[in-house]
Amino acid sequence: MRNFNISPLDKDFTSEIQNKIDNLNKPKGALGMLENIALQIGLIQHSLNPCLFKPHHILFGADHGIEKEGVSVSPREITWQQMKNFTIGGGGVNLFCRQHKVHLYIVDVGVDYDFPEEFIDDQLHTNQYVHCPIINRKIDYGTRNFLYEYAMTEQQFDRAIEVGVEMTDKCKNKGCNVLSLGEMGIANTSPSSIWMYFFQNIPLDKCVGAGAGLDNKGVEHKFQILKKAVDCFVQHVGIDTSTPFIADPQWTLSDQSMIRPYFPEYAREIIRWFGGFEMVAAVGAMMRAAELGMIIIIDGFIMTACALAAFQLNYHCIDYMIFGHQGDETGHALMLRALGVKPVLNLGMRLGEGTGALCALPVIQSAVNMINEMDNFSHAGITKYF
Repeated sequence: MRNFNISPLDKDFTSEIQNKIDNLNKPKGALGMLENIALQIGLIQHSLNPCLFKPHHILFGADHGIEKEGVSVSPREITWQQMKNFTIGGGGVNLFCRQHKVHLYIVDVGVDYDFPEEFIDDQLHTNQYVHCPIINRKIDYGTRNFLYEYAMTEQQFDRAIEVGVEMTDKCKNKGCNVLSLGEMGIANTSPSSIWMYFFQNIPLDKCVGAGAGLDNKGVEHKFQILKKAVDCFVQHVGIDTSTPFIADPQWTLSDQSMIRPYFPEYAREIIRWFGGFEMVAAVGAMMRAAELGMIIIIDGFIMTACALAAFQLNYHCIDYMIFGHQGDETGHALMLRALGVKPVLNLGMRLGEGTGALCALPVIQSAVNMINEMDNFSHAGITKYF
């Protein structure tokens, strides 16, 4: 896997940005989370006048071998059927991209289906909110079944990372500085739950939820399958899950945090054994976006799991992430709390596709408008009373 050179934010610049925010003509802290978002974006861009340019959204699609174990209520063919639906503008991701004028890419990195030529356009056309053809970057026809073996080979893992890098570069080259990501892949809450278990000190049963709509019996079956998969992996790799490793002694989370960083080589093994191609591509996209100094809007449960994975590979990348939405999937609130982050929105959504991130975009834009357009006490002739 390539090395990502992700720069830490210049925290010495914090006081300058905070001073500007505090001198806007409002009570101190009165705009709540908007002020926090403006501060973070100011740090990312090292600017007192941050901006959002040409937001892009990448949706990666792929299938999972673990689906064959009955861990999802949705059949496998839903992946390719929905991917087709996205090309004609019929998905949730499409409507929110249209609403907020977000450039959209739909990328096949591992769907178990051969899309007809009329659905494919490898020329990376974008800004087509109604007709958005699929970009073919298929690595394989879904991953292997991680109940028994690695979901992907080392070469496939590297390829998925590079697809994410390629797509992020395309967005950056079109002038984009704010990127959101989504996914389509039946059963991908299963690898997300296991990543959550390994990368945070949270019991596996707290990480496993209903996904697309499993009943209690289905959730219990899913848990038992994932537990067997974890046991198989631990026995195969010989990883010691009892001893956490802090990547950098200068880096700490809040006392409430339950994060459990591993050596990078362990992280790669965990990601490769359980992950989906669409998830690893998203990890690559996140890391490249952070390397390029872009703002990354994180969606719900699955994309937060991908953010966890990216964090394990390079912990600086989390500074570039804004967590757009707390999803309704069991465990997502725990995952966010373990990361020590607060979501912009909590709408009870669990669609995926990046829809929560897209819904958060106008709030993030409001934060940028606040720091740029709101007058200050001195210029407005208002007494500063604190």
